[in-house]
Amino acid sequence: MEEEKILALAKSTIATQAKSIAVLESLVDANFAAAVNEIYHSKGRVVITGIGKSAIIATKIVATMNSTGTPAIFMHAADAIHGDLGTILKDDIVICISKSGNTPEIKVLVPLIKNFKNKLIAITGNKDSYLGKQANYVLNAFVEKEACPNNLAPTTSTTAQLVIGDALAVCLLKMKGFSSQDFAKFHPGGALGKTLYLKVNDLTTNNLKPQVTPQASMQEVIVTISENMLGATAVIENDQVIGIITDGDIRRMLSTTTNFSSLKAIDIMSENPKTIDNQSLAVKALELMETNDISQVLAIENKKYAGVVHIHNLIKEGII
Repeated sequence: MEEEKILALAKSTIATQAKSIAVLESLVDANFAAAVNEIYHSKGRVVITGIGKSAIIATKIVATMNSTGTPAIFMHAADAIHGDLGTILKDDIVICISKSGNTPEIKVLVPLIKNFKNKLIAITGNKDSYLGKQANYVLNAFVEKEACPNNLAPTTSTTAQLVIGDALAVCLLKMKGFSSQDFAKFHPGGALGKTLYLKVNDLTTNNLKPQVTPQASMQEVIVTISENMLGATAVIENDQVIGIITDGDIRRMLSTTTNFSSLKAIDIMSENPKTIDNQSLAVKALELMETNDISQVLAIENKKYAGVVHIHNLIKEGII
């Protein structure tokens, strides 16, 4: 296929999906609000089930809910009628996902759920289907057509199901007062987790702590910066930070001065250096570096010098 035709088809697919998702906003009604409240006040979990592509969407919604403070578990609709119904506990709420709402597995499964007296929420593109009529709450995921040229392969319909699931999760996390600190508890790994819990102290503890006095010679300053490999040294007087000298300051001095034997640290230091509290999140140090176009900041704890955070520390931790 020619490039132009490929691009045209891709754009048409995206446009079709976008249009269908936009329509969902008008389909959200009192059923949706009631379903959210039912889940919020429930003492049990959310059991989400489906078959085929809808089952795949169900697993994603389960993952989103679990990561945002709503306990959820996946149950495959086909497996449910062969023993997995034991997954459902007394206080659980069941969400059943089906485009048509009339598949054989759904027609077998729904009466069993009803017999257990669990509340049933349907996410379906056909609210007048068997599933829609049997459910306690119906979340309308209707789409006019699939993005598939043959209007067969689940594309737009599964995207709509996913969006409805995300809307449920977002409403619930808001009602629960789920904070970024809570999010960090459930996402301790990877760069995302580190932006939410890694502190400046976690970095400075592993770094050396370069410092010189205001009267330190240039040789002492250069040796200190080189040995500590952080590209800078703090200038300390009476346990207080009064300045910073970076390797850039050294280069500028060498380019303008031929005789620096008499120079002291205080002569070339930059006053009022950028500092950050040692207990602040490391991502705040990154923001400070980016805002001021610098490569390191000095950490302060209890008004005293605690160390240096270099941008390379943040790169190593995967925050950048």
